[in-house]
Amino acid sequence: MESNGSERHASCRVEVAASADASSSSVAPNAFQSGYRAAEMLADMLAGKKVKNFDQLKVGDQVDLQYIEAMTLELKKGGGMVVSRTEKADAVGAKKGETPGGAVGRQVTIVADVVAVDAAKQTISLKGPKETVTMRIPDPEQFKRIAKGDQVEAKFTQAVAIAVAPAAKK
Repeated sequence: MESNGSERHASCRVEVAASADASSSSVAPNAFQSGYRAAEMLADMLAGKKVKNFDQLKVGDQVDLQYIEAMTLELKKGGGMVVSRTEKADAVGAKKGETPGGAVGRQVTIVADVVAVDAAKQTISLKGPKETVTMRIPDPEQFKRIAKGDQVEAKFTQAVAIAVAPAAKK
């Protein structure tokens, strides 16, 4: 965990991002399926009955897919928060008549108590609302900041966005 400049809080962020571009190789609005040269399974999954404006897709359209995962951990010195797990999700999509596209995302937040600190193994045990996990803290400076009775707030975020651009004119 990285310090944010205060002894009261420390945090770190881990992020994984991926993107793909593809062009549609077939359009089958009656079956609500489309094949893409890249990410075909994902495109098929996203082209379900809830997709709006599917009939506007044309062979050769460019599909841009962006995916991101991120996790942040923040040390809460002295605790005081309620151990909990919350989840938020949201989605946006194209309005009727617009080019197909949209985004979905979710964020899971967990507050856990630090119930054990093992200096020999450089590990901490976190008791959350469902289970207790042990994690190694590789940075000795960060490890020194953590004490039994502290809490950790973890946020895991996932999001995917898809946009369609018309095929390039020849």
